[in-house]
Amino acid sequence: MIKPAPATRELATPALGTLALLLGLNLLNYVDRYILPGAQPLIQREFHATDHQMGALTTALFVTYMLVAPLTGWLGDRFPRKPMIIGGVVLWSLATLATAWVHSYWTLYFRHALVGVGEATFGIFAPAVLADFYPERDRSRVLSVFYLAIPVGAALGYVAGGQLGSVFGWRAPFFLCAIPGLVAAALYGWLGREPERGSSDRLAPTMNRATVLGVLRNPAFLTATFGLATLTFAMGGISAWVPTFLHRNAGLSVASAGTMVGAITVVDGIAGTLIGGWLAQIWLRTNDRALYLLSFWSVALTLPCGIMVFFGPPHWTVPALFVAEFFLFLNTGPLNAAILNSVSAPVRATAVSINLFCIHFFGDTFSPQIIGAVSDHSSLRLGLGVTLISLVVSCVILWSGARFAPRLQPLPDAPA
Repeated sequence: MIKPAPATRELATPALGTLALLLGLNLLNYVDRYILPGAQPLIQREFHATDHQMGALTTALFVTYMLVAPLTGWLGDRFPRKPMIIGGVVLWSLATLATAWVHSYWTLYFRHALVGVGEATFGIFAPAVLADFYPERDRSRVLSVFYLAIPVGAALGYVAGGQLGSVFGWRAPFFLCAIPGLVAAALYGWLGREPERGSSDRLAPTMNRATVLGVLRNPAFLTATFGLATLTFAMGGISAWVPTFLHRNAGLSVASAGTMVGAITVVDGIAGTLIGGWLAQIWLRTNDRALYLLSFWSVALTLPCGIMVFFGPPHWTVPALFVAEFFLFLNTGPLNAAILNSVSAPVRATAVSINLFCIHFFGDTFSPQIIGAVSDHSSLRLGLGVTLISLVVSCVILWSGARFAPRLQPLPDAPA
């Protein structure tokens, strides 16, 4: 029986505490991001904006995200990450508070862009910190817990944007995560821990894994990154437009559409993310390619459901969406763990920043705007259909990348 290494046991308590704090911060991060899609028809009505302009709001957030990511990644490999995480959270919380003074489309555009700066720091440093607490074989499980914030935060954002926005106006829901974000940042500053870089790594730091130039030639990193980028193109576009799609094509009110998407996202997200992490953990015992292969099947099974959502009869839209989201969330922990496992601690923050730049530049930075533009010239149904092409490309990349998965070594036995 393989026992955990002594270092893993020593870090158990601070690791779990830091994981809980980072999970809370990530939850607020995604609540803030998904309030906008939930309240989108209300915002669009006030500013008389086109679908293309509404999609451009998400583009603004991710453009700043991408521009800031390389610098924050470089800083994260050279300086303590804890104060930079706190600074990022404070910045996006203050930008969210500033929503009270938004009374034009371009002011909202600037506000959304500023949020991207704060999110870029947190999104890069938090996974790197967790990777230093847990060894390679445990990262899929741990990241599945950390990324539970995506479905739960998205659901709360959708519901808050649709329900509270319909009653109190679309600005009101943004205050849900502004003050809590500042409180959570203070708690992390008080209780969070900064692990030693590489303290839990078991794989050797080869040239391809431990240098920036090596990472750019690392096939395990590149296939996981671009498989996630094409997947993110679809996920970002769908998440930005699906409440509006249900409002227009399934006949739901703005409030009902936000609530429906929120309910589906939280149920599927929790179930799919946890089950995906659990399956990957089991599969890794017998197959080092499991993280890539499970991600492939997650995307492949989503495809027929997506076709039914966008092009099937209206009464099948919601049931098909429920099944599609479940399959889509299966890859959350495994694919992010594959990215972290493909590199070593000396360049991990830089590698995560490169990954985030790629998944947003080739993924969700432009997909909502592209979908909006197609919708303006044809229909939202056809606009969302573009995402199905990117899912096919993701399948091909992930299947091809499985052969480059690093061979994981078992943890050493601890002394009795």
